Amino acid sequence: MVPGEYLPIYVLLTTLTAEGRKTIKNKPERINEVNKELETFGAKILHQYAVLGPYDFVNIVEAPDNETILRLSIELGSRGTVSMVSMPAMSTEDLISHLPMSQTFQVTRKA
Repeated sequence: MVPGEYLPIYVLLTTLTAEGRKTIKNKPERINEVNKELETFGAKILHQYAVLGPYDFVNIVEAPDNETILRLSIELGSRGTVSMVSMPAMSTEDLISHLPMSQTFQVTRKA
C-alpha cells in the first residue's frame, strides 16, 4: 500500500454458535478482545453493530487484501463460536467515480 491510500473495506456478517452465545453472555468484553485480535491479522473494525435477524453482528472492517480476511475468517471460524460471511465493499462515491461518465448521466428516452 502506498502511504495515504485507503485500505479495502469488507462487510463481515457474523452469526454466533450456541458456544459463542454462552461466551458473550458470560464474558461480554470478549467482543472487544476479538476486535483487538483482528488487528494482529492486519485488519481493523471500523464499525460494529449487533443486529436482529439471521446475523448477530454486522462488522465494517478494513484490511489490506482478501487473503487477510480469509485468514481471519478461518481462524475465528475454527474456534466453533462464530460463522462468518465476508463481502468486499466500496462506497457509492467510489462506485460512481469508477463508472464511465456516459453511463452515469445517460438518460433513456422512448420515441
